[in-house]
Amino acid sequence: MKVIIHDLGSPCTEKVREKYDHVIEADGKYAPCQGCFGCWTKHPAECFMKDRLQQVCRIIGQADELVIVTKNLYGAYSTDIKNVLDRSIGTSTPFSTYRGRQMHHTLRYGKHDLWKVIVWGDITEEEKATFRLMAERNAINDGFQRSEVGFAADPAELEAMI
Repeated sequence: MKVIIHDLGSPCTEKVREKYDHVIEADGKYAPCQGCFGCWTKHPAECFMKDRLQQVCRIIGQADELVIVTKNLYGAYSTDIKNVLDRSIGTSTPFSTYRGRQMHHTLRYGKHDLWKVIVWGDITEEEKATFRLMAERNAINDGFQRSEVGFAADPAELEAMI
């Protein structure tokens, strides 16, 4: 299953709908994570908040390929993208295991293929290095076999990358 999370607005959602199984538009019209960890324990992989991100753990957890399109925010995900990723913590469990000689949370849905991040906007070389490292670490932590990062100075360049 292919999933895309993006912060480009509704016109992009319509353009990519046929290429992806699930399109998550990070537009900020949902509640931020409350940090209750209920999606870990009380109701696994389901947020208690009844909004359109209630099932985001299950959607991301079942993705073979996850594509994240984000505006650069000082070498990190945009706040709207970060809020979606925060709400997906239930893709893992509160238990820990070793993967690659490192401690990580146990995966609720098993391994995945590709964690791909496409960054748009002005970005320095240092911020690019930060994004590459962050994508690699996010991929390992969420059970993805590999990660890729691409950069576009202008949102118009994104169409070919998505």
